[in-house]
Amino acid sequence: MSSPSESLPVPAPTLDAAAAQPFARPAAMKSTHQRLLLAVVLAAACVLPFLLSDYRVFQLTLALVYAIALLGLNMLTGYNGQISLGHGAFYAIGAYVAAILMDKFGVPYWATLPAAGAVCLLAGFLFGLPALRLDGLYLALATFALGVAMPQILKYKHFEHWTGGAMGIVIVKPDAPAWSGLSQDRWLYFFALAWVLLMFLLAWNILRGRIGRAMVAIRDQPIAARAMGVNTAMVKSLTFGVSAMYTGIAGALGAIVVQFVAPDSFTVFLSITLIVGVVVGGLASIQGAIYGALFIQFIPNVADHISKAAPWAIYGVFLIVFMYVMPFGVAGLLRGLAARWRARRRT
Repeated sequence: MSSPSESLPVPAPTLDAAAAQPFARPAAMKSTHQRLLLAVVLAAACVLPFLLSDYRVFQLTLALVYAIALLGLNMLTGYNGQISLGHGAFYAIGAYVAAILMDKFGVPYWATLPAAGAVCLLAGFLFGLPALRLDGLYLALATFALGVAMPQILKYKHFEHWTGGAMGIVIVKPDAPAWSGLSQDRWLYFFALAWVLLMFLLAWNILRGRIGRAMVAIRDQPIAARAMGVNTAMVKSLTFGVSAMYTGIAGALGAIVVQFVAPDSFTVFLSITLIVGVVVGGLASIQGAIYGALFIQFIPNVADHISKAAPWAIYGVFLIVFMYVMPFGVAGLLRGLAARWRARRRT
């Protein structure tokens, strides 16, 4: 006598299930390839400082610092649609928070980064509240005014006891732990790399969640987002605060790496440079922050090697070529090339 399970007919695969199988395999393969590529990139990033001079390691460390700042600005501009021309001010706030805590209070360098992030989170959120009434170019001009005013605020005579005035503050370069066996520059590189991984992982989780979807909805269809129950005012203010937090942490890390802060180091040109990095790397792209950071760190040096007389003219040519060849940034170009390669493999 057969069991009930043996007497029941086995249902044949439906058309939908059969049709879905060819798509499930490429998606899994794509995820595997992405993880493999990420592992290779991380391995190369860990090996690279041992193959380069201390000066090149210093430059790469600054590129990692800029990557954190660009990621924060990209969350605001690329994902939420708010244009900021004053993020250099938050970079300066983070740098000065770290410098003052280390110089005046003897706080360990690693503990100054969370403090700088918290201060800039609050400052960005408070600035974002009145900026809710502004949009587009009007918001850009308001943030531009913040970037222009920040160097003068840092030079204000009643703040000189804390900021050092026009002379700035000199920071002692941190020593590497004895157990690491690394030089100071290599240790700071790995310290910055650890913060990059942490901040990028945090951004990835934010952007793929409910808050990230709300940010994009506000950027694309603000009226529809409000109709769906999204608190646009709160989301925009929080986005501004989180973006400022990222930039402040980058500023604190940059101050530790450079070992010096001064008001003239944080002019409005820094804010413009950050915008350039976001656009060149690719708007609304997490990995675009890396490409943009490499651009703003190394292309000026390349332009200076090409022409000592007019390096900024060469830099302008590079920027025009990049925008002409890659209108959607480096990340957009790479996405397009990857899509074409996958399409050719299927055919």
